[in-house]
Amino acid sequence: MQFDSVPSPPSSQGSPTGPRHQAVVVAAVGLVIASMVWALRSPPVSQLNSNGPVVAPLSPEKIPLVTGDEPLIEILTKPGCPVCHVIPGVPGANGQVGPPLLLGTTGRQRLNDPLYRGQAKTVHEYIVESVLEPQRFVVQGYQEHTMPTWYGAKLSALALEKIATYLEQQTGEDVVP
Repeated sequence: MQFDSVPSPPSSQGSPTGPRHQAVVVAAVGLVIASMVWALRSPPVSQLNSNGPVVAPLSPEKIPLVTGDEPLIEILTKPGCPVCHVIPGVPGANGQVGPPLLLGTTGRQRLNDPLYRGQAKTVHEYIVESVLEPQRFVVQGYQEHTMPTWYGAKLSALALEKIATYLEQQTGEDVVP
C-alpha cells in the first residue's frame, strides 16, 4: 500500500499540520485500531475446548466488596449469590449450582443433620458460618468446594449480618422466577 504525502510548508515543523503532528495522529489511530482488534480477538487456543471457550474460574478480584450500606437486593446480587442459588424475593435468583437459600425452612434441618460439622447453634449462626467456612457442611446432593472459601472476605460484617437476617426468614413461599 502506498500513501501520497502531502507537502507541508517549510515552517510547519511545529504546526498542527506538520510531519510531527501527522506522525502523532497516525500513531494514535494505530493504537486505537490495535486496541479494538485486541478487544474483538478470539480466545487463545489454550482457552478453547471441544465445547467452546473455557470460562475463567471465579476469583476474589472479580467480586466487588459489599459494605452492607447497599439495598438488600444489591447486597445479595452484587457478589453474585443469585448465579448459584435460588433466593426468595430476589428476581432472577434461580441458580442451580448451590442449594436454594430457604433457610427459614431448611436451616434447622441442616443443623440437626448428622453430617453437620460446624459450631453454629442457631440458623443465623449457620448462615454466617456457611459463608465464612462453606466446607463445614455441604448440603447433600451438591458438590464440595463449590462455594469459594474466600467469599466471606468480600462481605463486610454488616452485609453478612443483613444476609443472614434475611435468609433465616425465607421459606420459599415467595420465590420470584
